[in-house]
Amino acid sequence: MKVRDVLGRGDYALISSLIPEGARVLDLGCGDGALLAWLRENKRIEGRGIEVRPELAQRAASRGVPVYQGDLESSLGEYPDGAFDYVILSQTLQELRRPLDVLEQMLRIGRHAVVAFPNFGHWRVRINHLFSGRAPRTPLFPHAWHSSPNIHFLTVLDFEETLGEKGWRVESRLFLSGHSQIRFAPNWRAEIAVYMIRR
Repeated sequence: MKVRDVLGRGDYALISSLIPEGARVLDLGCGDGALLAWLRENKRIEGRGIEVRPELAQRAASRGVPVYQGDLESSLGEYPDGAFDYVILSQTLQELRRPLDVLEQMLRIGRHAVVAFPNFGHWRVRINHLFSGRAPRTPLFPHAWHSSPNIHFLTVLDFEETLGEKGWRVESRLFLSGHSQIRFAPNWRAEIAVYMIRR
């Protein structure tokens, strides 16, 4: 099934499909605030973001998105329990120093956590690693080993296993390959995984 892009991104389309109108949303690592601005305009959400890079936080603010410029890993403890309906973490989980701590905080301050991450179990990554003998470099992971922002190389199976160990409930799991949503063998076929979870 083809996925219609939101802002040129299929993962944004899947994430936005999970967010209802009027929700209170926190976007962690919100970048230039494009997704939050789109959700505010199209779903009338009440949204705010956290972004560590000053230039991106400034661009988010210029879109009218309320944004805190700082390190999300050290700032989530300042939010009260249940402050948001949805907390989004898009394409950032693999870059965090303490990803489990962040997931715990997301589920504390939000009723639902929406997590999107690149699947390092995708067949192209596996084949590239097998035949090159080097750190995988694919269109989805184009970085050299020394300049990659990714420090955790998780797969769909890894994430599912962690959810089971923590006892977190999966409300929705969506998988994307190119512009197509897939339902079969996601650990092998999915480039991007999007989960909505709760305690």
